[in-house]
Amino acid sequence: MTAVRSGVMSASPPGSDCYRRPPIHRLVLWNIDLTLLDVARVSRSAYADAFGQVTGRPLVALPQMAGRTDSEIFFEALALNEVASGPAVAGDQELLARYIAALAKAFASRRALLPQQGRLLSGAREAVAASARLPGVVQSVLTGTIRPNAAQKLRAFDLEQFFDLDIGGYGSEIYPMGALLLRSRGRAGEKYGTEFGEDATVYIADSHRDVEAARMGGARCIAVASGRSTAGDLREAGADLVISDLTDTAAIVTAIEALTTSVTAR
Repeated sequence: MTAVRSGVMSASPPGSDCYRRPPIHRLVLWNIDLTLLDVARVSRSAYADAFGQVTGRPLVALPQMAGRTDSEIFFEALALNEVASGPAVAGDQELLARYIAALAKAFASRRALLPQQGRLLSGAREAVAASARLPGVVQSVLTGTIRPNAAQKLRAFDLEQFFDLDIGGYGSEIYPMGALLLRSRGRAGEKYGTEFGEDATVYIADSHRDVEAARMGGARCIAVASGRSTAGDLREAGADLVISDLTDTAAIVTAIEALTTSVTAR
């Protein structure tokens, strides 16, 4: 995947001060669904398809999805639809693995529907591109979606180029979102040779659960009231900044700069 690291200084002749000075980095993580785009109709269809394949039962009731991972959604759906998940943890893990594989296939088979039945939210492309141009920025995603489907969503709207998906956090991992954020910071640090602390990391997302994940995972949070959570919900959850949408590109860039401090690579 393409890693976007805008603003990293170009190489200078060996021996110069500029050549010896390491690049600086900020880590900007984006939620995908209802922050950047809306493909709920396609997602629900894929969920139902995969659920039926794995359980042999129709998906009659779908749990709330905002701020939840695909793994969480699956286990909640099992309970809501009164499907036994297995006698032991091992059985649960095996069932989840089968579901994740089925979900990736179900979503891939619907990739052509994403731009037809989904939409890019206003200002999303401009905001992501402008953030990528900030000095030293590394961008990835922190999403409840499993990685193959996250890539499909971004690719459908020509956004994949702005992200290093190798360091992101995804819903195929059985961890709460706060833990996924911590793991993403760790992967970014290993890859880019630095430690991305709380003052160098910002999460841009739309639900109160995302705000809580930022607090737990050690990141600043810009909350966008474009999803199911109201601006009041987001403020109450502790967001550092709440905005109505992504249309004011300059304000988003200013907020990222104000909330993060660049760190120096080792």
